[in-house]
Amino acid sequence: MAVDLTIVTGMSGAGRSAAADGLEDLGFFVIDNLPPALISKVAELAGSGERSKNYAVVVDVRSGSFVDDLVAALAVVHEQGVRTQILFLDASDDVLVRRFEASRRPHPLADATNAGEGTGIASGIERERVLLESIKGQSDLIIDTTSTNVQELRNRVREVFGEPGSDGLNVSLVTFGFKHGVPLGVDLLFDCRFLPNPYWDERLRPLTGESSKVKRAVLRHVEAKDFLAELERMLGTVLPAYAREGKSHLSIGLGCTGGRHRSVVLAGEVAKTLSALGYPAQIHHRDIERD
Repeated sequence: MAVDLTIVTGMSGAGRSAAADGLEDLGFFVIDNLPPALISKVAELAGSGERSKNYAVVVDVRSGSFVDDLVAALAVVHEQGVRTQILFLDASDDVLVRRFEASRRPHPLADATNAGEGTGIASGIERERVLLESIKGQSDLIIDTTSTNVQELRNRVREVFGEPGSDGLNVSLVTFGFKHGVPLGVDLLFDCRFLPNPYWDERLRPLTGESSKVKRAVLRHVEAKDFLAELERMLGTVLPAYAREGKSHLSIGLGCTGGRHRSVVLAGEVAKTLSALGYPAQIHHRDIERD
């Protein structure tokens, strides 16, 4: 029986539990707080079942040998023929500190002497980030939850892990404003600021790229048409190649100044292209509601 195993890990406070809830919504069998050494046992039990099923395990860095244990466990399950992918949750240090302070819970790696203080939390985050650096580099998908609440994260996970393309590659689109920062974990990034900005038209400024008026204003430019045509040709080449290399998730980012107009319009057009190519994609407009 075919078994797919998703490893959910990342920074404490970045939303591992919410991500796990999103996977459960999609029918995944999720096991929380599993020691990495037991991952191969889960794969073995899963493979003994009668039906194919997606499994997910949530692991964290509380063990000092976490990285070595996880690498060893993945090597074992690969030998068992299990297809694996790593989902890494991250957020900015400032946001992680605020979340721990709001929850009044100590960071798992904070010094016991001052775990409840901001300095103790910050030191724990710093230690954890160093320990997880190599795992983050091996991750198939990174989701930045800095500006995301729990429900938005669950929705994002459902979008990303929804129905993949015919060759198993799942593509997602994220729009953003460069002034709010570039999202983490984007595989392909396109800067839409080469187009005139509808923001400077007072009639269009309060609208977003989901408005038909803004769409017409952006797409009437020949540069927009040329960009979309070139992108379609490129995606038609690289997406099947990514799938052949075993990549299961591809995140495409489109950014403009504020993330409300140009990137939103172009993402809608790119989604149509992806669908025509056999890769139905969900769109996450990260900054569409921001000023």
